[in-house]
Amino acid sequence: MEIGIPKETKDKEFRVGLSPSSVRVLKDNGHAIFVETQAGNGSGFTNENYNKAGATIVYTAEAAWDRDLVIKVKEPLSQEYRFLKKGQIIFTYLHLAADRKLAEYLIDCGVTALAYETVEKPGSNKLPLLTPMSIIAGRLAVQFGARFLESHQGGKGILLGGIPGVKPGKVVILGGGVVGTEAARIAVGMGATVQILDVNVERLAYLENLFGSRVQLIYSNSANIEDSVKSTDLLVGAVLLPGLKAPTLVSRKLVQQMLPGSVIVDVAVDQGGCIETLHPTSHTNPIYIEEGVIHYGVPNMPGAVPWTATQALNNSTLPYIVQLANQGMKALEENPALAKGLNVNNHCLLNPAVQNVFPDLVDLRQNN
Repeated sequence: MEIGIPKETKDKEFRVGLSPSSVRVLKDNGHAIFVETQAGNGSGFTNENYNKAGATIVYTAEAAWDRDLVIKVKEPLSQEYRFLKKGQIIFTYLHLAADRKLAEYLIDCGVTALAYETVEKPGSNKLPLLTPMSIIAGRLAVQFGARFLESHQGGKGILLGGIPGVKPGKVVILGGGVVGTEAARIAVGMGATVQILDVNVERLAYLENLFGSRVQLIYSNSANIEDSVKSTDLLVGAVLLPGLKAPTLVSRKLVQQMLPGSVIVDVAVDQGGCIETLHPTSHTNPIYIEEGVIHYGVPNMPGAVPWTATQALNNSTLPYIVQLANQGMKALEENPALAKGLNVNNHCLLNPAVQNVFPDLVDLRQNN
């Protein structure tokens, strides 16, 4: 199979779909890999690295896209839509619930689109291709939040860990999944006062075993969210409903009650965000101030650490990519987890969660 690796076009997105070591594995399986020139530079991989691994370097985006299977990191942007075509398979993060325009185009053009974030191991609720980036995003959320709490960034001027004689900052995390757990690890390590709110009592019990008394674990409801958010220095949105748009947990009215210079980092922005006042930003312009509160809404946070993130992503995606390259669509019949990744095929929207978000886009042909 011919496999294309385009250079990412999202703002300051320096990750790349395949590392040279992954290219070598696919080459050993008999596939031809075409890498757009300098696609790996931001992750520390040169054209020479890819050549040595057996890839062919191509010098236009079109040459990388014009392949049977295209491996990316982030969703195609509007300037890339022209490269999508029927009969082609694309495997990347899509987050269609937050991007109706992309969903409509994928359906219209007839491409086969698989999403990393909806690959799910049957019966486990585990998302193996989302987890590594969730770990990174959770850790970065507190790292970035701490930075923007600094006074010269417009923040309160608070050191999250405090010092002897001065109380530490407060971090509130909405959601106790992978992102929330990793955010708590970093916040606890910094010495902050940390609260996690979640609706899953079993998850809260797990987190108690993990963190003990170092983290306050609170059942998530509107009253408890309001009580925690009003007094926090850093609010981290870490809500995930696989494939669905994130629910709005923090209203504008509640943001208005936060102290000026507080910081919100919403990792759920990929799926529409869980804070009413937050909208997507970029690595170039990561923050804005609304209601006196600093909002950080970069949807591709792991792109800030591409050397780590690319390798972490490849460690998880490569087995699925090899199977897809070796077997084509038959791989979905043999691998139920990979089959869960299928979002669009033959002009039909297939993922149930995305169908719930856009019921009017469900093509009746798939029911015949």
